Amino acid sequence: MENVKTSTKKRLIIFVALTIVIGWIIFSLIPLLGLTYGKGLAIPILAVAMFTPVLSSILTRFITKEGFQNMYLRPNFKGHIRVYLLVFFGPTILLLLSGLVYFLIFPGTFDPELTVLKTTITSSGRAGISAFNMLILTLLTVIIIGPVINIIPTLGEELGWRGYLLPKLREFFSDRTALVITGVIWGVWHIPVIVMGHNYGTDYMGYPWLGILAMIVFCVVLGVIEGYVTIKLESCIPAAMIHSTLNAGAALPIYLAKSGYNTLLGPAITGLVGGLPFTILAVILFIKVGNQWSKGKGA
Repeated sequence: MENVKTSTKKRLIIFVALTIVIGWIIFSLIPLLGLTYGKGLAIPILAVAMFTPVLSSILTRFITKEGFQNMYLRPNFKGHIRVYLLVFFGPTILLLLSGLVYFLIFPGTFDPELTVLKTTITSSGRAGISAFNMLILTLLTVIIIGPVINIIPTLGEELGWRGYLLPKLREFFSDRTALVITGVIWGVWHIPVIVMGHNYGTDYMGYPWLGILAMIVFCVVLGVIEGYVTIKLESCIPAAMIHSTLNAGAALPIYLAKSGYNTLLGPAITGLVGGLPFTILAVILFIKVGNQWSKGKGA
């Protein structure tokens, strides 16, 4: 048993080190190449970076001769159709609820003219469509295909975070502790892009430290939600579906907001207020998962 624990600890250290180092190197290509974050060549670089967790898990399996068992790739649909229905539609409902909560708390930031969306449409050369129709089209896209539209890149992350890191941590810690640690590491992995302006920009008070802290908090919150479903179904497929939906619908609250809002608070779900419904759900699931320990099973 001691040898098993030692091997697992070695794999954890190698995986985390590889993911952080490789991820940060790829992220760093953006400033090193003189690129602007979120534009041009920076976009495919970010897409490639999303695969560093799964790449690191594969490299760790090779380096430690672990093999490729227990990758949490089986969807395990049988007996879990209701859970999958919640996974498919639930994140969109939470997204809409998050926007509603934020604009109820900060009504002055709501923009019925959809100025941000109009600007986006104009800059993208789609002047033939109205802002309202574009908003509806985006919403329908999120509802209908949100869970699968980004499934390949989100699997690139989730096969690492929820499919490898979380199960390994559960061998040493309670489920609650493992969920939190996974979320913190996930948040730390984002540090270079937070410094570049990911989610929060660069002109907020306390830049970049408060942005880094807010991102870590968000990753813990979302990590609890995704991790809970991963543990329940012994599969990282649902986590990738949730992640895909949120990536697809991330801009929805922003389209409804006037400029000048505090990005640390919202309206995006990565804000402390914008993400309140997600935080409440995470707390409920955190309590529900209990302080139980893993039995070491995988899928």
